Amino acid sequence: MEGAATAQALSRIGLAGLAVMGQNLALNIAEKGFPISVYNRTTSKVDETLDRAQNEGQLPLIGQYNPRDFVLSIQRPRSVIILVKAGSPVDQTIAALSEYMEPGDTIIDGGNEWYENTERRIDEASSKGLLYLGMGVSGGEEGARNGPSLMPGGSYGAYTNIKDILEKVAAQVEDGPCVTYIGEGGSGNFVKMVHNGIEYGDMQLISEAYDVLKNAGGLSNSELADIFAEWNRGELESFLIEITADIFNVKDELTGNGELVDKILDKTGMKGTGKWTVQQAAELSIAAPTIAASLDSRYMSGLKDERVEASEIFRKEGLKEEISSDINGISSVDKKRLIDDVRQALYASKICSYAQGMNLLRAKSSEKGWNLNLGEMARIWKGGCIIRAVFLDRIKKAYQRNPNLANLMVDTEFAREMVQRQAAWRRVVGLAVQKGISVPGMSASLQYFDTYRRSRLPANLVQAQRDYFGAHTYERVDKPGAYHTEWAKLARKARV
Repeated sequence: MEGAATAQALSRIGLAGLAVMGQNLALNIAEKGFPISVYNRTTSKVDETLDRAQNEGQLPLIGQYNPRDFVLSIQRPRSVIILVKAGSPVDQTIAALSEYMEPGDTIIDGGNEWYENTERRIDEASSKGLLYLGMGVSGGEEGARNGPSLMPGGSYGAYTNIKDILEKVAAQVEDGPCVTYIGEGGSGNFVKMVHNGIEYGDMQLISEAYDVLKNAGGLSNSELADIFAEWNRGELESFLIEITADIFNVKDELTGNGELVDKILDKTGMKGTGKWTVQQAAELSIAAPTIAASLDSRYMSGLKDERVEASEIFRKEGLKEEISSDINGISSVDKKRLIDDVRQALYASKICSYAQGMNLLRAKSSEKGWNLNLGEMARIWKGGCIIRAVFLDRIKKAYQRNPNLANLMVDTEFAREMVQRQAAWRRVVGLAVQKGISVPGMSASLQYFDTYRRSRLPANLVQAQRDYFGAHTYERVDKPGAYHTEWAKLARKARV
């Protein structure tokens, strides 16, 4: 009986790493009725989490103060989530904990880790008989506490050990919890990385919509708040549109003067997942211009001092920062039409960003044999995560209709929407170009659409140039085979 009592006192799962994300995920697990042990190298964080567990509903959370006690407080087969900074801190935490773990136990890394690090750790864990998952967690601090989107990849056995916990802890949408087994190896981390790349694109496109409406349309922050709130009731309904509406309404409490958004320095930070996404797209020969443009825009935003200086240099040469002079005699912008045009341009551009992300997932899945289900990826992003949006349900259905869909844009429904919106999209990009307002994301998306929809591109000339200077050969449109031409010789003959 004594043994049974001891077993009963053991926790169902453990979590090490109690920064805010770790604390919130641990409290979420406890709140769903799973007793959890927590550990952090800095012990004050353990006490902090225990206090929160008490204050937030006397939740079944047990604090441990060293790796041995922590591991031994969890029932077998043990499952331990680690939420520490990516890179060597993960390896150090694994080393400290695995010393006390036994074959059949599971380690789950919930950080934003480079997928190849996860694949290395799977092999290292396997040599000790341990199971391993690399699990993407999206939704920020609030998502971790109330229901994130979870992307676990690696050992399927490890997933089945904690499937019941993950399905309760994840965000819940009408077609199930926002979690699924992603696939083998580092697939969970890779999917989360691409999610973040799409997020970069989304945020950039929204910022461009704001820029055009403010600087070409002359809209105030309160008007912008109303517009984004209205958009959030339609096809653009999403977490990012919702928080954007909120941002425009927040006053600057520090000075008591105007809205806070206008006081924020125009320099965007980043942690690396967007860069990884663009690098992987290049490695796999997948065009991802919207995501790449969003990354370039963050780099350009970092050149604040240079931009201020450049603005002054070009102003002295007669160029205003925003060119507001009449173009072709048009003296004013029709605000109502501009607002509707920008809504349509934003929607069409977003489709391109998601199409690029999905194509990258498919290419990597094919390379690694992960067998990713793209419809299911869209489904688990419908709730909890930063890119959650109503139209993800339609993306899910597009891939259910045709799992081999070459590009999201050519799904019948999305193709119809792109065609309906392309005139408005062109007007917005054209107006921005005329006014000197940079819209790299929207224009990259439009170029992506225009390039993809054209049955013939000027690539024939580029290939001719390659054959001219490098004898790279070319194919013909009318006959099979590879051809090479002595261009210089024929050109001289033609001049005679």
